[in-house]
Amino acid sequence: MALLTLTDAHLAYGHVPLLDGAAMALEAGERVALIGRNGAGKSSLLKILAGLDKPDDGVLQMQTGLRRVYVAQEPVFAPGVTVFDAVAEGVAEARALRERFERHDPADDLDAVQTRLEALDGWTWEQRVAESMQRLQLDGSAAVEALSGGTRKRVALAQALVAEPELLLLDEPTNHLDIDAIEWLQGLLVAWRGALVFVSHDRAFIDGVATRIVELDRARLRSYPGSFAAYEATKARELEDEALANVRADKLLAQEEVWVRQGVEARRTRSVGRVGRLLKLREQRAARRNVLGQVRLELDAGLPPGKIIAELKHVSMHFGEMVLIEDFSATILRGDKVGLIGPNGCGKTTLLKLILGELQPTRGSVRQGTRLQVAYFDQMRAALDLDATLGDTISPGSEWIEIGQPPKVTRKHVMSYLGDFLFAPERARAPVRTLSGGERNRLLLARLFALPANVLVLDEPTNDLDIDTLELLEELLQSYDGTVFLVSHDRRFLDNVVTSTIAWEGDPAWGGRPGLWREYEGGYEDWKRQRERTRVAVTAQAAAQASRPVATAAPPRPAAARTKLSYKEQRELEALPGRIEALEAEQKTLFERLAGSAVYTDEPHLVAGLQARHDAIEAELMAALERWEELAAR
Repeated sequence: MALLTLTDAHLAYGHVPLLDGAAMALEAGERVALIGRNGAGKSSLLKILAGLDKPDDGVLQMQTGLRRVYVAQEPVFAPGVTVFDAVAEGVAEARALRERFERHDPADDLDAVQTRLEALDGWTWEQRVAESMQRLQLDGSAAVEALSGGTRKRVALAQALVAEPELLLLDEPTNHLDIDAIEWLQGLLVAWRGALVFVSHDRAFIDGVATRIVELDRARLRSYPGSFAAYEATKARELEDEALANVRADKLLAQEEVWVRQGVEARRTRSVGRVGRLLKLREQRAARRNVLGQVRLELDAGLPPGKIIAELKHVSMHFGEMVLIEDFSATILRGDKVGLIGPNGCGKTTLLKLILGELQPTRGSVRQGTRLQVAYFDQMRAALDLDATLGDTISPGSEWIEIGQPPKVTRKHVMSYLGDFLFAPERARAPVRTLSGGERNRLLLARLFALPANVLVLDEPTNDLDIDTLELLEELLQSYDGTVFLVSHDRRFLDNVVTSTIAWEGDPAWGGRPGLWREYEGGYEDWKRQRERTRVAVTAQAAAQASRPVATAAPPRPAAARTKLSYKEQRELEALPGRIEALEAEQKTLFERLAGSAVYTDEPHLVAGLQARHDAIEAELMAALERWEELAAR
């Protein structure tokens, strides 16, 4: 029996239907990703499943006693509460029951209290809270209101997990988390045994966690088993079939309309059945759920800057005893797409301000290029006036927007421009505060793209954006002639946009030191592979040092002479670069096949073998590189 079943659900916001006969069922142990356009009603549906809201019509059935816990996008806690007390709210019933049992109140039925307490495992609730905080690396004595957004999200997750629900409902769980925290959460949810429904636009996270995808599309729910890549392939086929069906229906309707308007003689012989079919075709055409429009993005690259955007030489940045950047050098050229990777608080924003000349380094030098026009995307949306209208936000004091540089200037009316970003004309005079989180991000992008800029600074632009808009934004940035600095925790977005990565590597566990930053070619996955190789080397070195006997009084020995390579080893060394190159090429080919849709639709039986070979190549590459280093050192 399903844990939960939603049948024929209807929900409308004003005249806009969010759910129209929607239905879904959830089995025990399933991990369902709920996806869809911004404003489609995903959060509203999640609240209905959590029991916090009710549909206008429809039935929600659940197993008796089903324990559900909902974690909102922006968790709210009582003022002045500590982390321990906030997490302990997850076991509030068990806590209250144990207090009642220990008071021995004659008015209580102590047998019933004890039975319920044991069912909730309430005798050890303090231990469960402590274990939950430890798993999420939380300080129980810290004040919640003093924590960052990412840490507050961890507190909310700890509160949910300590309740040990049978159904966990998460709304945008990766927002405000850094990449390490996202990967940690991904592993936690995969290992978790309960059922899960989560709203997310993070494609890598969805691929790593979900066993099924449910799309809320034009007020209807559609289910797609399997990975996100499989969903994309199936969805593309469905949209093609839908478009063809609509074309055929429109052609038939046009033919029937011509027939019904023929002369008197034709009307005499007209059949009642054919007229009925025409009326039905008209009704179907009126009720058709047309495919939602696509955001149309254009970006003004401004005046061309000089070849060099910024040159950093041995730059360090200290704040008292805190070392954020130490001895970092890099050259950023015109057209570079640079991703910045690192945990929250490591200094990504500080490094950006140094590159753009907004801060001066403690040591070293930074030289900026000429004719820089910088536009910023503000992660916290602080630049938005919530009481201003959408039209005034885009073009204050004017109904027109000019995009481009003379002589190629495009002039657009603000209503038309907002339409490019899927805002209806009637909403142009609505205040910003009426927008959802994703719609505010879309409005910020609309304002950003209306400015001439040859340098874009995008600080978490992907938060709350739907997947369609994310993919269009990726295409825009790939073809943009200017320079991009991208701070993002969306791993797929980084891989698809950036040409190089500046990564924080100050973690001692990875052989780092305070303030260490390194620049790499490629995106997130390229950096991750190289970091893993570094970790393996550091671990091996530490193990070798630990196994050496400690000599306290022995004099220093001269360095051992290099051992000459044998003929066989020399041949092996010469062949290794070619082997490494071949392995990398094979791995790239496999990655492209697995990232595409054809193999999932045409040859699904090959997917497991391709994935296994892709993973095996990584191990072979690591062994070949280590062998190459070993032989080259001799």
